[in-house]
Amino acid sequence: MDTADTYNYKVVRQFAVMTIVWGIVGMLVGVYIAAELVWPQLNLDVPWLTFSRLRPLHTNAVIFAFGGSALFATSYYVVQRTCQTRLFSDGLATFTFWGWQLIIVLAAVSLPLGITSSKEYAELEWPIDLLIAVVWVAYAIVFFGTIVKRKVSHIYVANWFYGAFILTIAVLHIFNNLEYPVSLTKSYSIYPGAIDAMVQWWYGHNAVGFFLTAGFLGMMYYFIPKQAQRPVYSYRLSVVHFWALISTYIWAGPHHLHYTALPDWAQSLGMVFSLILLAPSWGGMINGMMTLSGAWHKLRDDPILKFLIVSLSFYGMSTFEGPMMSIKTVNSLSHYTDWTIGHVHSGALGWVGLVSIGSIYFLIPKLFGKERMYSVKAMEVHFWIATVGIVLYIASMWISGVMQGLMWRAVNDDGTLTYSFVETVKAMHPYYFVRFLGGTLFLSGMLIMAWNAVKTISGATPATATANQSA
Repeated sequence: MDTADTYNYKVVRQFAVMTIVWGIVGMLVGVYIAAELVWPQLNLDVPWLTFSRLRPLHTNAVIFAFGGSALFATSYYVVQRTCQTRLFSDGLATFTFWGWQLIIVLAAVSLPLGITSSKEYAELEWPIDLLIAVVWVAYAIVFFGTIVKRKVSHIYVANWFYGAFILTIAVLHIFNNLEYPVSLTKSYSIYPGAIDAMVQWWYGHNAVGFFLTAGFLGMMYYFIPKQAQRPVYSYRLSVVHFWALISTYIWAGPHHLHYTALPDWAQSLGMVFSLILLAPSWGGMINGMMTLSGAWHKLRDDPILKFLIVSLSFYGMSTFEGPMMSIKTVNSLSHYTDWTIGHVHSGALGWVGLVSIGSIYFLIPKLFGKERMYSVKAMEVHFWIATVGIVLYIASMWISGVMQGLMWRAVNDDGTLTYSFVETVKAMHPYYFVRFLGGTLFLSGMLIMAWNAVKTISGATPATATANQSA
C-alpha cells in the first residue's frame, strides 16, 4: 500500500494519548487545590503550592492541555475522514503536536512560579503567547489546507464547527494578548481599565464559546452519528445551529461584568445575547439527542454512547443555566459565588470532559489496530464513577453558592451585615469536602481510562487506512 494514500494517524495517536495524560495531570491539580480549600495547611507554606498559583495551572491544564489535545486529535481525524484525504502537511502537523506540548510544559513551569499576566484563561506571559500564535497559525494551515484538497465536494458540518473554533480562537488570542513587554517574564496590557476588562471577557467567554463549545460540537456531530450508526437527526438544523451559535456567542461576554464599571448598555446587551443563545444551544443538543431516534436501546450496552449522550445532557443543562445566570437580578445573587464554579464545572466536566472521553474511547482502538477497548466493563465503571463525581461536584457548588450569596446580602434591621465573611467561609466548608470527593471520583475515572488505554495499546499494531475508505 502506498503510504501517500493513507491518512496521517500518527499525529492523531500522539494527541489522543496526551489527552489522557494531560487530563490526569490537570484534574490531579484540581483535586489538590480542592483539598486545599478543605485543609488549608496542604499548601505547606510553599508559595508555588498555594491555591492562587495552582488554580490557573489547573484551568490551563484542563482547558488547553486536556481539551486542546482532544480537539487537535479529533479535528485531525475527522477532517481526514470526511474529506477523504491526508492532512495538508505532515511536517506542520508534527510541529503543532510538539509546539503544543512545549506550550503546556512552559505553562506548568511559569504559572506556579507566579509568572502571570493575571488575565483569566490567558495568564501566560508574552513569549508563550507568541508561541501559541505560531502553533495556532500552523494548525489553521493544516486544517484548512486539508479542506481545500478534499476529494469530496461537500464540507461536513463537523468541519464547520472545527473551522469556526480555529479562526475565532486565533482572533481572540491575538487581540486579548496585545501587551507591552517590560521584561522577559512581565508585560502590561495595551488596553486601559474598563476596556481591558471588556476585551478580557470578550476573550474569556468566547474561550468558553468557541474553544469549549464550538470545537466540541464538531466532535459531537461526528462521533455520535458514527457510534450510533445513524445519520444526524436533521442536517438542516445542524447548519442553522452553526450559524446561529457563532453569530450570537461572540457578543455574550459582558454578562461577566454586571455591576462593574462597564457601561450599563454594554452589560444589558451582553445579557440579551446570552438569553438568545439558549435557542441555538438547545437546537444543537436536541439534534444530537434525536440522532438516537430508533436506536435508544444501544445506550444499554454501549458505554461510548453513554459518555457522548450524557455529555449532551450536561451541555443542555449548562446552556440553560448560563443564560439564566446572565439575567442581572439572578446575577446579583450568583456573581462571585460558588454557583459560578458549579456552572463552569457542569460544562467543563459534564460536557467537555464526557464528550472528549467518549471520543477518545472511540479513537484509541481504531488508531492502534484493535476492534475495541481492552475492557468494556472498565469503560462502564468509568462512566458511572465520572457521572456520580460530576453530580456531587456541581450540586455541592450550587448549594454552597446560593447559600453564600444569600449570606452576603443578609442585613440586620439596623442595616449592618448579618454575617461576617469568615462565617460564610465556615458555612461553605462541608460543601468544599463534597466537591473534593466529586473531583476525586472524576480523577479516578481518568486513571481507569489510562489503564484501559495502556492495555488496549500494548502490543497493538498502529492502524492505517486508505483515503478512499468511507468516512
